[in-house]
Parts: sequence; structure tokens; C-alpha cells
Amino acid sequence: MKLTRFNSHHRKLGAKMIEFCGWDMPVEYKGIIDEHLACRTAAGLFDVSHMGEIHVTGKDALAFVQHISPNDVARLSPGMVLYTALLTPKATYVDDMLVYCIHPEFYLLVVNAANTDKDYAYILSQRGGFAIGLDNPSDRYSQLALQGRKAVEILQPLTGIPLAPMHSFHFAFGKVAGKECLVSRTGYTGEDGFEIYSLDPEPGILWDAIMESGKPHGLQPVGLGARDTLRLESKLPLYGNDIDDTTTPLEADFKWIVKFKKGDFLGRDILLKQEAQGLTRKLVGFEVVDRGIARPHYPVFVDGKPAGQVCSGTFSPLLKKSIGLLYLPIAKTAIGTTFEIGIRDKKVKAAVVPTPFYKRNY
Repeated sequence: MKLTRFNSHHRKLGAKMIEFCGWDMPVEYKGIIDEHLACRTAAGLFDVSHMGEIHVTGKDALAFVQHISPNDVARLSPGMVLYTALLTPKATYVDDMLVYCIHPEFYLLVVNAANTDKDYAYILSQRGGFAIGLDNPSDRYSQLALQGRKAVEILQPLTGIPLAPMHSFHFAFGKVAGKECLVSRTGYTGEDGFEIYSLDPEPGILWDAIMESGKPHGLQPVGLGARDTLRLESKLPLYGNDIDDTTTPLEADFKWIVKFKKGDFLGRDILLKQEAQGLTRKLVGFEVVDRGIARPHYPVFVDGKPAGQVCSGTFSPLLKKSIGLLYLPIAKTAIGTTFEIGIRDKKVKAAVVPTPFYKRNY
């Protein structure tokens, strides 16, 4: 298994470690519920060094990223970030990703750990006649995510980058605890916070300094378990669960990342046709009305008939409810619509509810 450069820190803290996408990663430290609530009420520190980073450079860098993405990357100026998708010619997901505009001829694509090699191979296959350079330096990157309402207070003493004025989905370069970093106001929890990228071969001081600065503020290290419950409460999709190569952004309720007016991109004609004809299904949020916790892959029944399966599901530590995401026939996606989920040997009632399930109020 691959080890992040913070692996020894997790082991010293007594983290429960698991294999995840070929990496030795912490799934929890004190416990998923405690870590989840710490992130919601104060702050959490995540090692997300397993994520993939792909460089697109050259005079056609913008044109190429526009080609593979439905969102309008031309809107970015240096220091800005965009959430988008990496699409197949059939308009389905290869992955979702963040695009960082370093400068007009350099874009950083951040992709999911499980998909890094697949994504890079696919991006290479789309290179065509574009005058670009492509590189996959993922193993050189270390990445930490500091998430929560106390994030600015914790991180600011460690860097000269002015954090409070930084807008969401913007970034800056500067030193953090003496190490050169890229710091972006992004995250995967629904909270305010920052993601900190470093190419330093020995970035351990970043973890130590942030944890020390966070002690008075209730900062806790957070593992993959709470990362999943946090992102689900905020309706942030997970590739392989909620989006994959069988789903389009329109079906996944991400119409806002599809910018038809920008011009051609992979899958555009298919998405235009899908929009014109109308969706047959859509991703929705649900709550279990009866007793029981809906987990991924549990069967779904609409009007007594099989209708797919749960994509993501858990018991929300904050809301104290069983929540999840799934695809339903478009006629059954209205708020309040009920259906059933097979949990063990019985069918339990569930209902479509507004999403996100949780939205921060600060």
C-alpha cells in the first residue's frame, strides 16, 4: 500500500487504519461521531494526500480543459477554482474534479484517489492536436484539509496569506509553517475551510503546526469515516456511489455545472438532447421514515416494484436521522414522495426531502 507523508502521525495518534484505493489511510481516530461533530462545531483536520493532481500546461491548456469539462473554465483568472466534471463522449462521468487556474497556460486538475490513473489515461487519450503538456505528479503532492468554522483562526497564525478576505473557491501561494504551499478556500464537508497543497518532500510540520494551533479551538483529526458522513449531509457526490460512467450531470442534479453557451465540449450534444427530451430519472435526497438505516446498495421499491438501489446512505450524526441519495423515476422525485427501501428482511418507508440535508449558518 502507498503511504502518505503523514502516515506516522496517524499511527502515533492511534488511528484505525484501512486500505483505501491502494493507500493506508485513517478511517477514524476517536470515533466517527465525535470527529463529525467536531468538524461541524469547531474544526477537523483531514489527510487527503491520496487525491490525484494532474497538470495541464501549454498554449492550448484552456482550450483543452474546456473540451473535457462542461463548466466554463474561461471564467477563471489566476487564483480561482472551479468545480466541474470530466466527461465521456456519451456525457457520463469519468470523474468529478476541481480545476485550479495557476496561470492562463497552467491548470491544476484535482481528481478522486480511486480514479487518478484512469483519469490520467483518459485525459491522455483526449489530447488530440491540442498544444499541451500533461503530467501526473500526484505522488509528489501532499494535501491537508482544515475544515470548520474555526479554520481561519487556526490557520492564520501559521501563514502570511490573508485568509479572512479570501473568497470561496479562490486560492493563493505562500508559506504555511515555513513550507511553500497552495492554500485554497475549498473543501468536501459543507463547512468553511481550506485545502493545503505542498510539494515539499517532508511536510510533516504542517500537520503538527495545525494540530498545535488548533488545540485551543477544539480541532480534531478526522478520518475517512466522518469525511463520508460530512459530505453526505451536505449532498456532495461521491464517484462510484452517486455519480459514475452511467450517469450524466443533468441526472445527478448538477445542471449548474453544464454551460451550453460556452461552446463545444465532450458530450454536449447528448446533454442538449437529454435536456430537450426531459430526464427519465434524477438523483434525490431521502430520509427513512420508519426505523432502520439505509446503506449503499440496499434495494429500492417504487409502487411495490424494484427501482434501483441506494447510492449513498448513513445515519446522520448531526441530524439524528437516516439519510441518503438515490436515483428515482422523474415522476417520483417531488418533495414528500414516498417509496420503500429493503433493509435486511423487510421494506421500510422513506420519503424524498430537500437537499442539502445540512447547510452551514455562518
